[in-house]
Formats: sequence, structure tokens, C-alpha cells
Amino acid sequence: MTTTTGRPGELRLRPPRHPVDPRAVSWWRTSVGLVVAAPVVVLAVLGLLIPPARFWLLLPAAIILLVGLPLALALPRWWYRLHRWEVTDVAVYTRSGYFWQEWRVAPMSRIQTVDTQRGPLEQRFGLATVTVTTASAKGALKIEGLDHEVAAELAERLTATTQAVPGDAT
Repeated sequence: MTTTTGRPGELRLRPPRHPVDPRAVSWWRTSVGLVVAAPVVVLAVLGLLIPPARFWLLLPAAIILLVGLPLALALPRWWYRLHRWEVTDVAVYTRSGYFWQEWRVAPMSRIQTVDTQRGPLEQRFGLATVTVTTASAKGALKIEGLDHEVAAELAERLTATTQAVPGDAT
């Protein structure tokens, strides 16, 4: 097998080619929005129900809202530009992260399991996460924000490719 460098068996850290599904932006916005909304609603309700503490409950609610709303609107677009993935005949490549970016390469010979996951919000947006567990102390690679059909095909492809690669993934 040859890699993108043309040399047999060589793996190199490089940017993966495929972006996640564009619907991931809405999924991430909704996720961040829910995280921001929960304390805001609780503090606002308590502030309305407890008049002596109204100021001290509504102030943090307003601060959380003022910080959280721009984050929920801006960060997911940025995350979309950063998150990438790719699968070749010899390895799985991922790039993820927000402030600290992580680029990982997992050779097919090191893959132990391939799983797909669809949480309630992912199901709502037609997305899925593929988790590639490797024989690495670093842990599994996650490819989040994939179209659920692409994720199923990817899991099937990885399973078939992994079975065809010699070695015991340890």
C-alpha cells in the first residue's frame, strides 16, 4: 500500500481533507445554546420568585447570557472550519479542537473497534459520531458531525479495511 507520499507504509501527519457535515454548525449552536440557557433560565426564575435576591440572581443570568449568546453564534462556525477527517487505505486522520487543536493519525493495523453514536440532538440534525478505538494510550479518535448515512458507510468501510489489514491491533 502506498500513502499520499507515494512511499509504501509511510504515515505522516497532514491535514485531513474532509470537513464535517454543514449541519454540525446548527448542532453545535443548539448544544451551546442549551448549555447557556439552562443556568440563565434557573437564575431568572429564581430571581423573579425571590425578590430580596432578585439583583444577585438576575445579574449573573444577564452576564451568562451576554457572554454565552455570542459564543453560541460565533464558535460553531469557527469549529466547522477547524474540524476535519479522512480515511485512507492505511490510516484514519482527524483534526479537532477549539483553542488547542489536535491532529491524529491512527494506522489501520492499530484499530480495535469502530462505533457509531447518535445522541438526541444528533438524531434531530441527521448527524452521527464515529468512534475509532485504537491500541493507543491516547484513546479513541472521534469524528463528530457526520451525516448519519456517511457515518454508517464509514464504519462499514473501516470494519472491512481493518479486517483485511494483518496484525492484532495491539
